[in-house]
Amino acid sequence: MSFADDGVTHPHLSFRGIALLLLLSVVTATSSIAQPVTNENGPGLPIHNETVQQACGSCHASDDAGLMSRISFRRTTPEGWQQTIRRMVTLNNIDLAPETAREVVKYLSNTLGLAPEEAQAAAYEAERRADDQPYKDPDIQQTCTQCHSLGRVLSQRRTDDEWSLLMAMHRGYYFFVDFQSFTRTGAPSDEPEPVDQAISHFSTELPFETPEWAAWSATQRPARVGGAWLLRGHAPGLGPVYGRVDIAPVPDTEDEFTTATTYVYARDGRAVTRTGRAIIYTGFQWRGRSLDTNDTNDGLREVMFIERGWQRMTGRWFTGGYDEDGLDVTLERITTEPVVAGVHPPSLRVGTNETIRIFGQNLANTGTLDLGPGITVVAVLGASQNRVDARIRIAPEAAVGVRDLFLDPASRSDALTVYDRVHRLTVTPQAGMARIGGIRFPKQYQQFEAHGYHNGPDGEPSTGDDLNLGLMDVDWSLEEYAVTVGDDDLRYVGALDQQGRFTPAVDGPNAERSGNRNNVGDVWVVAAYQQEATNGNGGNTLRARAHLLVTVPLYMRWDPTAVEQP
Repeated sequence: MSFADDGVTHPHLSFRGIALLLLLSVVTATSSIAQPVTNENGPGLPIHNETVQQACGSCHASDDAGLMSRISFRRTTPEGWQQTIRRMVTLNNIDLAPETAREVVKYLSNTLGLAPEEAQAAAYEAERRADDQPYKDPDIQQTCTQCHSLGRVLSQRRTDDEWSLLMAMHRGYYFFVDFQSFTRTGAPSDEPEPVDQAISHFSTELPFETPEWAAWSATQRPARVGGAWLLRGHAPGLGPVYGRVDIAPVPDTEDEFTTATTYVYARDGRAVTRTGRAIIYTGFQWRGRSLDTNDTNDGLREVMFIERGWQRMTGRWFTGGYDEDGLDVTLERITTEPVVAGVHPPSLRVGTNETIRIFGQNLANTGTLDLGPGITVVAVLGASQNRVDARIRIAPEAAVGVRDLFLDPASRSDALTVYDRVHRLTVTPQAGMARIGGIRFPKQYQQFEAHGYHNGPDGEPSTGDDLNLGLMDVDWSLEEYAVTVGDDDLRYVGALDQQGRFTPAVDGPNAERSGNRNNVGDVWVVAAYQQEATNGNGGNTLRARAHLLVTVPLYMRWDPTAVEQP
């Protein structure tokens, strides 16, 4: 039976159900963090929760000190413990009720979790970002990333024995791993095998006991985040979003919250209202889900990290068959004082008249608007609690550069940029990937953006003082990425719209294509920007491009959570 966000208790935990363990939890009790105890397996943390002991004790024995085999000697994120339960259910035929699994995940995440400093290094894993981050040891990264991101590894802390047992588990479950990355092929070498190097490296770099966890666990407490929060975000291809999140504690709990969110896409003015629910693990890890009140199918998973002091959160809200769509968000606590979140447009050309929109909170009774020398405020067109509209004039001789905004008594540093010319254009990401689908598998979309740049004070392109002018309105197109004679990828891989979003073609063999091939291939994604004529300079066209690989569906997912939504 499936498990969904419907408030109903289902008799058994399904494969789908585990995917949602982090989103809605009815468990309210938290536990104090035990002190480490050492036995023959090394240092570990005792398990004092009866539910965990009953659910896991049939396979994981406890000693007199309460140390449970394997479990007590590993720390990880909520997603890491969720994945462990998934493995127990699918491979070891464990039968858990949803409420039991929720309590197990919560207890282990709070008791055997990560400190904020430890979790931040692998935040991209929990935020489901597609790009794996560079690691300081490329050889170690190569060993692990043949099958999964390195973020999955960096999200864990283990004892020396546990790192060895983890590698042994890989070799037992996935017999091909030795040939793929764990052992060296070719001539014999005196160097240790890659798997042994990895064990040694992680035992040193990611040990079970750390000063960060000792300090955090000693004072860990529920985060008090109820109240109003300013939302600043960025939606790839759509641009900045500004709004507000009101967070309310769920009665009789200390780590569950409901949310009411409103925000606006600055570029097109589209407004969104969402309601949601979240739980905070380990005192700082926000995991939630929200729904658009006008489209209950538009669900976003929310992963955020609460900074010390409980005044700021950062993270990502996302959806999609491969978690590829979403918002990068920053939440900052607000009071009754005015606060400016941002300005649109973010860049202003000299010698023009513009209407700008200032986003924020508590702006209805603000005073003088000041954008610095060379910019005249012609008129304030309107003011409300969350925005101020103004007509401004940028003098032809206005200094080029980044400006601070003052809207007495509020202000915003680096609020907008004054420029005289767009010198270059870039397309991001420089290398994108999409997956065909729509029949047997979901499609993976790829969003591109075009940013304009001014060369800055040194007049040289691609240096540290370049001015980012924000998203540019460009003409998007695809061009053939020629690999073979008569390459025909452009005809079959999919289509690019004028917002820079690529939609791949369907999966499965295509009888119209030579060799009955799938609709895969390589293309260039091209952005063209028509430069405006200024100060006698002609209006030339700037072009930039990025590489797009359109490939097959992910037939085997090592972490299939994202596609198993109800």
